[in-house]
Amino acid sequence: MSKRPAQDDEQTSPQALKAGERPIANAGVADGEDFEDEFEDEFESEDEIFEAGVDGRPDEEREAEQAESNAMDVDKETFIPGRHKLDANQTLAPDLSTYEMLHSLETTWPCLSFDIVRDQLGDDRKSYPATVYAVAGTQAAQGRERENQLMVMKLSGLSRNDEAQNQDSDDEDDDEDQDDDAILETKSIPLTSTTNRIRAHQTPQASSSARPTTLTASMQESGEVLIHDVTPHLTSFDTPGYTIPPAANKPLSTIRAHKGVEGYALDWSPLVPNGKLLTGDTAGKIFATTRTEGGGFVTDTNPFTGHTSSVEELQWSPNERNVFASASADGTVKIWDARSKSRSPALSVKVSSTDVNVLSWSKLTPHLLASGHDDGSFSIHDLRAWKNPATAASAKPVAAFNFHKEQITSLEWHPTDDSILSVCAGDSTLTLWDLAVELDDEESKYTADVKDVPPQLLFVHYMEMVKESHWHPQIPGVALATGGKGLGVFRTISV
Repeated sequence: MSKRPAQDDEQTSPQALKAGERPIANAGVADGEDFEDEFEDEFESEDEIFEAGVDGRPDEEREAEQAESNAMDVDKETFIPGRHKLDANQTLAPDLSTYEMLHSLETTWPCLSFDIVRDQLGDDRKSYPATVYAVAGTQAAQGRERENQLMVMKLSGLSRNDEAQNQDSDDEDDDEDQDDDAILETKSIPLTSTTNRIRAHQTPQASSSARPTTLTASMQESGEVLIHDVTPHLTSFDTPGYTIPPAANKPLSTIRAHKGVEGYALDWSPLVPNGKLLTGDTAGKIFATTRTEGGGFVTDTNPFTGHTSSVEELQWSPNERNVFASASADGTVKIWDARSKSRSPALSVKVSSTDVNVLSWSKLTPHLLASGHDDGSFSIHDLRAWKNPATAASAKPVAAFNFHKEQITSLEWHPTDDSILSVCAGDSTLTLWDLAVELDDEESKYTADVKDVPPQLLFVHYMEMVKESHWHPQIPGVALATGGKGLGVFRTISV
């Protein structure tokens, strides 16, 4: 490398010292004066340069702004179907902070009806992930009726919602190993018709180690009622190598008393362990079928009559072995004594000017009966006011609600809280209600900034074409529902 030649420029050369002279030290800054850095606007500290990033702003600030500009416009205002309408290109999304658990599972075909099967995993379960057993009947597309099936299901891996976990860190250790993806396992029994309604019944266990026998009754669109023993199908989920016998897919009994007339009303008695079944059809007839000691089924061909239109719902009394209630499209609810030789109702009450679609008899408070109607209203009745047939006709419900704008398709009392009720409607909503909340004229004017919403309304769950819902009897607060897009399993923070 060549040397740089020396420069004689006076301004750049060091000052020469005369003999006996010393260089003068920097005078510094006088007291009260600030040191002026002529380059301070051009250079910052290393920390400041790192934080400012490429455009002079902190990286976090710039990235957040960019993410916000790319994100969808989210409207977090309260939306209630039937009260509000979606704008163009808007979709509904659940507020996950209001759910402790929320899962959706698709089935081969939509199911109009399902029922939960009690299991041997214990009562009052609160740990996650949860497991649920259920049965359902499909509604295959027109022209493909032979693809229908009775589905025996195991839903497992039902994990707790991440946002709920963050809110309750005490349970975090219990959920560390959970799988976020729910699993739906099915065993299918071939059918040739749509299932309008299905209900399960379990007989007592022969021993503590034996699985109870689980029977299903399914009302078919064809007018037949099929009774199956699905115990082998349930066993196969939890017994490696177990093979379901081919005969298990055949019905134990086929009830043909309705002579081809389809129906929607079906209920097993909770007080007859061996099995007693009520079925009602669109011609207004109700038949009783009893399981014999030998395991067979006998149907009394002398029907209960009295309704002038379709029997839509049947409910056995939870505490009186021979009493049941029926709901009809004729707008009445009737109470019956199954021992009556006349097969006539003991009393009849007009509860709606439209069809009465569904009933639910409270298991905790047996004098409370809920009815859901085709105009979207539902009512709570005190049966103590119906004891006298002469005054029952003029008895008023203890509570009535017309929040929903479409027909009520399902309602059910909570199994352990006699004030909580779930309601499904044709407006694609499933609502939860606390009837213990007292009405206050001032507070009830606006709920969640929405006018005319009853204070008893706890929760609105949106589910497309929801048809039916049930509370799980062994997992507090967990509800299952069926709709046009499959099954939903959830638990809200309000129940």
